[in-house]
Amino acid sequence: MRDRARPRITAAEREPSWAPRPAPPQGAPNVVVIVLDDTGFAHLGCYGSDIETPNIDRLAAGGLRYTNFHTTALCSPTRACLLSGRNHHSVGMRFLSNVDTGFSNCRGVIAPSAATFAQVLSGHGYATFALGKWHLANLEDCGPAGPFDHWPLRRGFDRFYGFLGGATDQYSPELVIDHHPVDPPSRPGYHLSEDLADQAISMIAAQQATAPSRKFLAYLAFGATHSPHQAPQQYLDKYRGRFDDGWDIVRARWFARQQALGVVPADAELSPRNPGVAPWAELDADHRRLYCRMQEAFAAFLDHTDDQIGRLIDWLESARLLDDTLIVLLSDNGASQEGGRHGLVNENVFFNRRRAEVADMMPHIDEIGGPNLYNNYPWGWAQAGNTPLRFYKQNTYEGGIRDPLIVHWPSGIADAGGVRDQYHHVIDVMPTILDVVGVDPPAEFGGIAQQPVEGVSMAPTFEAAAAHAPSARTVQYYEMLGHRAIYAGGWKAVTMHRQGTPFESDEWALYDTRSDFAEIHDLAQTHPDKLRELIELWWHEADKHNVLPLDDRGVELFVLRRPGADAEQAVQRFPAGVPHLDRFKAPDVRNRSFEIVASVDTAPVDVGSGADGVLVASGSRSGGLVLYVEGGRLTFEYNCLGRPYVVRADRPVPSGECELGVRYRKHDEHAGVATLWQRDGAAGHTVELGAVELSTMPFRQSLYGMDVGRDLGPTVSTAYDGPNEFAGVLRWVEFRLHDDRADLRAAAAVEAENALVDQ
Repeated sequence: MRDRARPRITAAEREPSWAPRPAPPQGAPNVVVIVLDDTGFAHLGCYGSDIETPNIDRLAAGGLRYTNFHTTALCSPTRACLLSGRNHHSVGMRFLSNVDTGFSNCRGVIAPSAATFAQVLSGHGYATFALGKWHLANLEDCGPAGPFDHWPLRRGFDRFYGFLGGATDQYSPELVIDHHPVDPPSRPGYHLSEDLADQAISMIAAQQATAPSRKFLAYLAFGATHSPHQAPQQYLDKYRGRFDDGWDIVRARWFARQQALGVVPADAELSPRNPGVAPWAELDADHRRLYCRMQEAFAAFLDHTDDQIGRLIDWLESARLLDDTLIVLLSDNGASQEGGRHGLVNENVFFNRRRAEVADMMPHIDEIGGPNLYNNYPWGWAQAGNTPLRFYKQNTYEGGIRDPLIVHWPSGIADAGGVRDQYHHVIDVMPTILDVVGVDPPAEFGGIAQQPVEGVSMAPTFEAAAAHAPSARTVQYYEMLGHRAIYAGGWKAVTMHRQGTPFESDEWALYDTRSDFAEIHDLAQTHPDKLRELIELWWHEADKHNVLPLDDRGVELFVLRRPGADAEQAVQRFPAGVPHLDRFKAPDVRNRSFEIVASVDTAPVDVGSGADGVLVASGSRSGGLVLYVEGGRLTFEYNCLGRPYVVRADRPVPSGECELGVRYRKHDEHAGVATLWQRDGAAGHTVELGAVELSTMPFRQSLYGMDVGRDLGPTVSTAYDGPNEFAGVLRWVEFRLHDDRADLRAAAAVEAENALVDQ
């Protein structure tokens, strides 16, 4: 029966319609933002060093170098400024993303009210890719279960290939693809910098092959040159002996090159050695040899990274994309001071507030730059990297905040090879990109009202006539770990804060940066009125940009967890087959009593010769713990900053179903006894197998996370080669954490008290 009551409507009788897809304005370029890590003002060849960076120098020769560009003195805050165009306190990134202190200025994420340039460009039709270091999500949330709100894909990027933390092993990085972690690569010849360049080329090539009319944004944040300084052997060999003259002569040589290149004024002065940096001539042979090897590793790392940047540039040129691509290359802060007076072969020594002596490091000298060390160079070489400036990363003197910036865009820059000395800050990069693309920052994004963008566009400096134009930015405040500074119209007031002392007792210095490039001549006594004016301006800017309350805590915050955090569950069970877990999601056994229990079945293998392998490993060669079976006997090893404490069972593991475990009982802060035990599933009784007294690490133990049933990457122990998978049947591994951490409770109490004050 026909339905005659309904009208007949066919496609032929209707006009189709489509909502237009977003697209950038006509003439908008592609955008590539390259971020180097802990690379100082002088480190690049085009900024004065004799480290070979021909590909970065090529970008400078075809674009612009900025000599008065500034960052925040630390990585996460600078990246928050870079991506959002707002100051780091304004968007909630006072310190590293490792922690949320409970204050609005230190949430460890970029506030949703500050859309990133990736979110803005994605909304205008750009394909968006993020590669390398992120370090902008609270690290409690950087596990396979998320939440993913502040991972790259939720902050405007279509694809992500990289690592979520602040640093990673270049040979065995903890990688994430989009929203899921993958097993760390450990194949011979692998290096992360090469992988990131490969992935960047692959992502752009795939996009161009399938949607060539679409514009792209690639955010490429290398792990280089953050410690560990690691590079392929041929690059390490290339720099052998290149720095034997020592840091005093090298600094002078680099300074002369800077003046010849025009990146430092001809009348500038070379600053004196920083406190704690010894005259090179006074060092003995072992000190010189060790220090040179550390600098050689840094130079090799940077040189190798430059080659990867060159591969990307060459590919863009071969694809006829280079002329129409805006490339912005910068460093996130000055050269790192975390290596200390002597440098380190294991930087976890610094994070755990321990000392490293030259005699202790010399036996490892030939391993520097390789896969087994977490090395960083000493202060003397860090200051050389910041030539001619004073101090380092973390400090608000110019050595911590004045950084290289190169902008390359053949279609839009008329003064190729030019040098610009206008004062700019990293918050100016986002508005520059939006200005060049031709879009405005949104007043609302995702239903959330947006904070005003606080940066200014640098695009007017692209014109040849702008070489000597006045600076568009006239005021900029700084605060990092209690160190403070304020720039206003060429004058700068700055203070070095000593942690734990009253902020009111800080001594401020005053410099006229127009005539004193390296902050050598303190004018506080001769211009007290100007100093008072600038200090008052700092407090005004601090109130305006959410800097308060002031907080000088640093690495001690790493013990902090938000109330109710999963990491503080008393019992955590990990079934067999669980993927590699990032170090921030591994059970937190620091400075507390605990048990580790593994449920296994050894019946399928010959207990005497085949039930070997790792039950659980957390950490790496630079520090961690591992429970494993070797030669049929249960073994526990605690690697304390490279010093192994080992206890091995006095009898073989039983055949069949059983539980194998270690019990650690803390009897003092960071000290206790680890006891091995096993429970035969058939007999049901527990037998103790031996014990060892050990010292534990108070803070971070490794760059590396946890594996169940294997040990990937740089193994915790030297007693076996990875992955050393357990040959028997492993059902689960369980961590049982005790509540005897005074440091954690004390930190929580301080947070609760501060939260009341903040309200």
